[in-house]
Amino acid sequence: MSADDLPETRVPPTDLTEAEVTERMAAVALEASTCPRCDLALTRNKVVFGAGNPHTPLVFVGEGPGENEDATGEPFVGRAGKLLDKALAANQMSRKHIYICNTVKCRPTIVEGSRVRNRPPSAGEMDACRPWLLQQLDLIRPCVIVCLGAPAANTIIHKGFKMTQERGKFFESPYAETALAAFHPAYVLRLHGDAYETAFASLVNDIAAARDKAIELKRARSERPVPASDLAPTANASDVTPEAVAEPTQLSLFEE
Repeated sequence: MSADDLPETRVPPTDLTEAEVTERMAAVALEASTCPRCDLALTRNKVVFGAGNPHTPLVFVGEGPGENEDATGEPFVGRAGKLLDKALAANQMSRKHIYICNTVKCRPTIVEGSRVRNRPPSAGEMDACRPWLLQQLDLIRPCVIVCLGAPAANTIIHKGFKMTQERGKFFESPYAETALAAFHPAYVLRLHGDAYETAFASLVNDIAAARDKAIELKRARSERPVPASDLAPTANASDVTPEAVAEPTQLSLFEE
């Protein structure tokens, strides 16, 4: 089943308490930890299920875990994860504000000589892993999904997604009220000089747009305004300091 095959309106559980959501998410993660649904189970070290706040209105979805993630069982660690943390900090957020996962939960690899390298997941692997993603999103019920990279956007938004033309735009999605795509941090890290600065600024700005939209939609859900004191101004990429990355603020950003 592809995203195009899913019904336009999903009916996620709405009567669960936060404690029940947390408990169910932990149960799904435990079940996924021994998943045998595709051949990636034969080569993985650890299932990288997801991490973060399961009560957030803002979910980030990447393509799949890499070497560092496979070793630790945590999504977006290493250099790409640090860059994502920096982009979050530029928007007065940390991982406490979001939930982050991938379209596949195990590292896809290819052996080239004596080296084991990352590769894109196959369509069959993504189809086999989609039930885990659906359970995550149905429990969280996000207002906004940020797709990190075109492969995630192909799953969450539409097939044949074009980053150059469609990045940063909001789209309807069967997985959330709205979704947009941003540059994957690993892509940004491959750039240098002005190209790097421009791409990182785009990542920061796209996260800012998603953050603001999540606040707007969560306000509409709850039918009561978010206090102005809870809406921290968005910082420019150039304003991010090491201290801001180490000590993100605004921990009540998405709380009722």
